[in-house]
Amino acid sequence: MSAIDWIVLSCTILFIVAYGIYKSRGQKNIDGYLLGDRSMPWYSVGLSVMATQASAITFLSAPGLAYSDGMRFVQFYFGLPLAMIILCITFVPIYHKLKVYTAYEFLEQRFDLKTRALTAFLFLIQRGLSTGITIYAPSIILSTILNIDTTYTTLFIGSIVVLYTVYGGTKAVSYTQMLQMSIIFCGLFLAGFMVVQLLPDSVGFTRALDIAGKMDKMNVIDWHFDMDNKYTVWTGIIGGLFLQLSYFGTDQSQVGRYLTGSSVGQSRMGLLMNAMLKIPMQFMILLIGILVFAFYQYQKPPVFFNTYEVNKIENSSFKAEFKEREKDFDLAFANKKEKVIALETALDNKKNVVEASAAVKAANKNLQEKRANALAVMKKNDANADLDDTNYVFLRFVTQYLPKGLIGLLIAIVCMASMGSTASALNSLASTTSVDIYKRLINKSGTDLRYLNISKITTFFWGVVSIGMALYASKLGNLLEAVNILGSLFYGTILGVFLVAFYVKSVGGKAVFYAALLTEVFVFIAYKFNWMAYLWLNLFGCALVIGFGLVLEKVFGRKTADDRA
Repeated sequence: MSAIDWIVLSCTILFIVAYGIYKSRGQKNIDGYLLGDRSMPWYSVGLSVMATQASAITFLSAPGLAYSDGMRFVQFYFGLPLAMIILCITFVPIYHKLKVYTAYEFLEQRFDLKTRALTAFLFLIQRGLSTGITIYAPSIILSTILNIDTTYTTLFIGSIVVLYTVYGGTKAVSYTQMLQMSIIFCGLFLAGFMVVQLLPDSVGFTRALDIAGKMDKMNVIDWHFDMDNKYTVWTGIIGGLFLQLSYFGTDQSQVGRYLTGSSVGQSRMGLLMNAMLKIPMQFMILLIGILVFAFYQYQKPPVFFNTYEVNKIENSSFKAEFKEREKDFDLAFANKKEKVIALETALDNKKNVVEASAAVKAANKNLQEKRANALAVMKKNDANADLDDTNYVFLRFVTQYLPKGLIGLLIAIVCMASMGSTASALNSLASTTSVDIYKRLINKSGTDLRYLNISKITTFFWGVVSIGMALYASKLGNLLEAVNILGSLFYGTILGVFLVAFYVKSVGGKAVFYAALLTEVFVFIAYKFNWMAYLWLNLFGCALVIGFGLVLEKVFGRKTADDRA
């Protein structure tokens, strides 16, 4: 990066952090530290909810996912608007009425302490691990720019976000996220505009999408019902609905965001704002990946986008063999480019489009085979080499082709997104640990200052745990999918417990507690043996909790009656 980019990057991040710390000064109790004194307006709630979900993973991995797999991931969010409506009608007024700090306080009132503790524990495991992935994402950026191992950049990024979250609490999170999302929207628009400008003069926006479509990248809608297909309309609407319901309704990282609303109405408007903007925003991010894909049909892409791994092979005894594979890749690209230009001509003339499309697909298949040969050499050199480079596609494009100044801004956007989502997660982990564990089980009569200090200590603790997980995150493949898979292993069970609490009044605490334990076992078995695509695990887990709960309530109820007799 140039000096201008470093200045833009540094100044943007420093300004955001300083602003958040300034706005959050003078906190005296956990109500202010964890919930911002419940005083936030709807637009702050809405932007904070969006920023918590839109981490650096979104801006790094989504374009790379579109580049390799097309637009179909957008279907993942199709259940979100319906989930927001359900939450506004049911969850939000109950949480506000009870004036809870965490979602899990409600479960003790409805069931018992052990059910509250179990659900909080499941959340802590899931969110603690997921937060590590969000810390790892921006470390990839610095690793690529500085050409150093991600271990060092992970420790650096993690330390910064942990320290400012420990100091500022939820107000620092909310106020910085308002600025972050405003800058993010502007930066994304500029990025999309610049990609189109970099395309050849003969290829405009619509022609780029035409070419990508002929190569099966514009697969936005898939109506086929297939339990093994990760992204279809049905997995998005049904499986995605249950995932979003659990994420926004029971995950404290999100519940804590809209509990900061000054009233039920303000919280509802914030969630509805997210319902209207999330799908268009995600569509736009994926579309940028498609435009980058179109750009690389004319401009030769690197054989591998992760420069750190490439540098390792180029400094090894396998360098000569890798260079030979690169030459094969270059020749295959030149052949494919000719076929793409022929397809462009066919589209202009509206003749022989089918034949030209088939030729491009065949040439692209040959190119991928040459790339696989190069990757095999990398694997030969280092058995532990990370051969999934989808997280690096957009980053490599930004740093190599965008103008000075804009590079620094876009990288700042990704870093800020990570800071916002990570800070929200750490804040939610601290609130759950301090309220549901410490205040409820260890010290029920502490002072406000004591609880405030415990909240800061637990924030720091979970920061350390998350950084530890981040150091392992490189083994998880595409980060966007990894974080959603991890959530799907727990969200269905947690949502099932809450739905029983809200709607199945006949089931008591003992039955739902053991139902949740049994369900987690079955969910992990289903994932281990690949019984279904991961989004369906949310529906599977939720249904099992309800079903097991009803059965176990009859069993425990019968035992109680027999004991009395």
